[in-house]
Amino acid sequence: MNIGIFTDSYFPQVSGVATSIKTLKDQLEARGHSVYIFTTTDPHVPEDAVEPNIFRFGSVAFVSFKDRRIAVRGLFHALQVAKDLKLDIVHTQTEFSIGFIGKFVARNMHIPTVHTYHTMYEDYLHYVLNGHLLRPYHVRQMTRAFVHNDAGVVAPSDRVLEKLASYGVTAPIRVIPTGIELNAYANHSNRDVRAELGLTDVPVLISLSRVAFEKRIDRVIDAMPRILKQVPDAVLLVVGDGPARESLEEQAESLELTDHIRFIGEVDHDEVPLYYRAADIFMSASDSEAQGLTYLEAMAAGTKVLALAGDYTNALLDDPTIGRTFTRTTEMAQLAVEYLTHADEYSDATAREAKLDAISADRFGDRIVKFYEDAQVYYDETLEEKLSSRSFAKTLRLQSVWGKEEE
Repeated sequence: MNIGIFTDSYFPQVSGVATSIKTLKDQLEARGHSVYIFTTTDPHVPEDAVEPNIFRFGSVAFVSFKDRRIAVRGLFHALQVAKDLKLDIVHTQTEFSIGFIGKFVARNMHIPTVHTYHTMYEDYLHYVLNGHLLRPYHVRQMTRAFVHNDAGVVAPSDRVLEKLASYGVTAPIRVIPTGIELNAYANHSNRDVRAELGLTDVPVLISLSRVAFEKRIDRVIDAMPRILKQVPDAVLLVVGDGPARESLEEQAESLELTDHIRFIGEVDHDEVPLYYRAADIFMSASDSEAQGLTYLEAMAAGTKVLALAGDYTNALLDDPTIGRTFTRTTEMAQLAVEYLTHADEYSDATAREAKLDAISADRFGDRIVKFYEDAQVYYDETLEEKLSSRSFAKTLRLQSVWGKEEE
């Protein structure tokens, strides 16, 4: 197949969406499909840069979310490119500008659209006029309208499936978790980030994500004084960048934790596994994850995971050799101390290996391709029904006209 992936977020932007799309692209190409990325321009990518099979369209920074982009032109250019490429299917990955361009392309080329719903927007309404403009009702209406007539919707988790169902989405929905390139997280690098940071003999905790307020990294920092009472040499690495960084640095300073919290900043995508492996425990208090790709990445690297309790995390972290969930900061701290002081009790890798088999990128690729095939069938059947319905309606109208003429 010739597959067009339409997304507002792609490398060099750092996000779970960009990572998911890169994994998808690699898996589809490994199966012989041709994949083309339609995305926004990026200030870090020169206009004359050569990027095979990537098409960028003029964009501006998103309001209140400056490291994300919104396309401002390219509608008919994208259609012409898609026609030249003879796309067979459009896979949208955003509900905004490029997503609408993708739907326009599919509609004009008479090909099916599949959409992946990555973001729980109700957790991000504060980014638009501090939450005074948009309400959950608007998210529901926007989502239902966007996926209307889609041939399929990919939900990365049961949580997303339940949310889409509550919105009244009628398109076929299938839960397909984003896969993990397990080989990238295997320990086959000679580089030792822990040694580079001078932490060879020190317990290391890590928070790795976009450093945004909804990630609740402040709660992880709040847990540090309790952890340090029992593990006084522990160090927390905050890996990533974003709008909350300055606030978190001030928090660390006010708690007199600057010797125990290091803000690493954004790291290259290829270095992410190295940082996971440098840590004993990955910690997240975020309640805004659609899937929680970072949990899976940490698990693939062999790092214990502590995450906020929820239906998804409780099911994922159902064995203490993989990780645990918590509801309060005090509980997070207690569990971290338990893992750091009794590491040998949680060293069995059996449960982790079983989980990893289920979330491998290879399985992810197979399931997406099968969904594309099913979406094509659904699209053809739906189109046939629409044409039949239109034909029937036309017949009724003609009969009505004829009847009047006979009278």
